[in-house]
Amino acid sequence: MIRYELPRRWILYDASAIMAALVEAKAAVQALTTLPYQKSWVAALQELQLKREVAGTSRIEGAEFTEQELDQAIRPNVSPEELRTRSQRQANAAMRAYRWIGSLPADRPISADLVREIHRSLVTGCDEDHCPPGVLRGRDTNVTFGIPPHRGAEGGPSCEEAFAGLLQSAQTEFRDHDPLVQAMALHYHLAAMHPFLDGNGRTARAIEALLLRRAGLTDRAFVAMSNYYYDEKPAYLRILSEVRRGSHDLTPFLIFALRGVRIQCERLTAEIRKQMQRALFRDTMYSLFNRLETKRKRVIGERQIEILKVLLDEDNVAMHDLYKRMQFAYKPIQDGRKAFFRDIAQLVVLQAINTEPDPSGIKDIQISINLGWPQEIDEGEFLRQMKAMPKGKTFKFLS
Repeated sequence: MIRYELPRRWILYDASAIMAALVEAKAAVQALTTLPYQKSWVAALQELQLKREVAGTSRIEGAEFTEQELDQAIRPNVSPEELRTRSQRQANAAMRAYRWIGSLPADRPISADLVREIHRSLVTGCDEDHCPPGVLRGRDTNVTFGIPPHRGAEGGPSCEEAFAGLLQSAQTEFRDHDPLVQAMALHYHLAAMHPFLDGNGRTARAIEALLLRRAGLTDRAFVAMSNYYYDEKPAYLRILSEVRRGSHDLTPFLIFALRGVRIQCERLTAEIRKQMQRALFRDTMYSLFNRLETKRKRVIGERQIEILKVLLDEDNVAMHDLYKRMQFAYKPIQDGRKAFFRDIAQLVVLQAINTEPDPSGIKDIQISINLGWPQEIDEGEFLRQMKAMPKGKTFKFLS
């Protein structure tokens, strides 16, 4: 068993060894936070990121729930008593805790009282039957965790000394280091000392999330680090153990966690850029199709806009499923199926959509939007192609 030893220094690492990872992480943060955006996009993405964070931090600790059960657990105004499993109640408590963290003023210090309050929020309603919320472990209440087994700080005076020392250092020594490093150092040390009977990992990751918000990742750019830690769970636990055995030298964990910041920022940047592309596509779509001159072409254009609207909301759709969803637009037409195929064929010719065989081997065609289309066509080219389009144009592979 690896016993806990009080660190000689609370923030110890090789600055030169982490430099490359730190620079890459900060560059990814800068790229993310300087992107132009619409508030509605980011609000939706933030909810998705928060869901990923809650799911990740709960699952690392062994919580099990389906996506449907998770959605039930985190829906607004649901109470713990309404939820069937402890895992759901843990997710519910985590969501409440993260929302509360997001409302904290930026100048509130990272104090012992704050950590206790976060722990209290995370275990109330789910784990208080075996873990007093916000209460440090007392004498002879020890915890063992991890593989190989680790022992937290001895309950009682040793635990209190470690906890007080860390939080005092967070307000003094830590301030000489990069904010990202501060967030990860607090994460590690809270997990290593395990000051509470349960909920220590969840508390450590919530504190890290709070500090990452203050490290340039604003409310609109919250990154789900717990999702990264869950995806990399074996490496995450192994590296935490490696740092513990190495006298709390944070270097391996900082490199690992900074890589996670870069990856998560890049993922979120890509999602926001995709939203930007969709918005540009939507504007281009309406602008061009509304310029069609004849009544017949305008009617066709309205149907094609409806097709494109469906495809803008999804990565790809099978041809058969798309036709079923579009039947409201083709039902009044005598040969609606033929008109649908003709409209799809015209969109293919315009290069507004892509088609490819179904990778599952089912005899169907997958259709996806070409988000680069607005950069590939202008009004003159669009009208020229529409004018040249044969009335009965269709493709054999669409028939």
